[in-house]
Amino acid sequence: MLRTRDNLRIDAAHTPSRGADDLGIVLAHGFTGSLRDRATRRIAHVLSGFGGVVAFDFRGHGRSGGRSTVGDLEILDVEAAVRHARLVGYRRVVTVGFSMGGAVAVRHAGVMGGPDAVVSVSAPARWYYRGTRPMRQVHWAIERPIGRLAARLGKRTRIMKGVWDPLPLAPYEAAAKISPAPLLVVHGDADRFFPLDHAYQIYEAANEPKELWIEPGFGHAESAATPELVRRIGRWAAARFGHPEAVYPRED
Repeated sequence: MLRTRDNLRIDAAHTPSRGADDLGIVLAHGFTGSLRDRATRRIAHVLSGFGGVVAFDFRGHGRSGGRSTVGDLEILDVEAAVRHARLVGYRRVVTVGFSMGGAVAVRHAGVMGGPDAVVSVSAPARWYYRGTRPMRQVHWAIERPIGRLAARLGKRTRIMKGVWDPLPLAPYEAAAKISPAPLLVVHGDADRFFPLDHAYQIYEAANEPKELWIEPGFGHAESAATPELVRRIGRWAAARFGHPEAVYPRED
């Protein structure tokens, strides 16, 4: 269990590195996800070939305390995980987030700083997006009492009531504040939740150093991420800090 600066207990797990001893990777899941989900565990296993992985459940998810604020105070959860990775002994820490976790990783780096590099996968660039059917369903779950009940019973996700006050800095606005830490934006052209303009908006708002990967046929977030894509992300992270990729396993 980790402790956030607003005194919430956050469930976490550490997978030791099978690659670089000085590289830590903080893995942030998507909305209604968990570090115990099969897809998240698979991603943590692959990334551990490049550095030690600290995965955690966001507030209001799984065994963590509190209620989900859907991208606002979650930056404190990432901060707690980054701090733990450094306490474990990782000299360099990269945050890797999927969907909501990607937006939070960008916001954490822009608002609070701390990571040495950031990877955002399938993330929204702005708030209140309802342009796709899946996102209209997500907003139903967040905004209506019956939707919050369904999320709690079906996904073990407890969601805050009410609206943000004040409105948090949008991910694309936070992206402009990440430099000089490198930013990698990854998005699929088959994403049913967020179209490609979200990836472009984050990327274009960010300053160098930055990269944008538009992945053909890639859907949304953890469930669609192939082991090869995750390995490429791991190699990108390791390469930022001078580790030759040849030392890392290519099969899992």
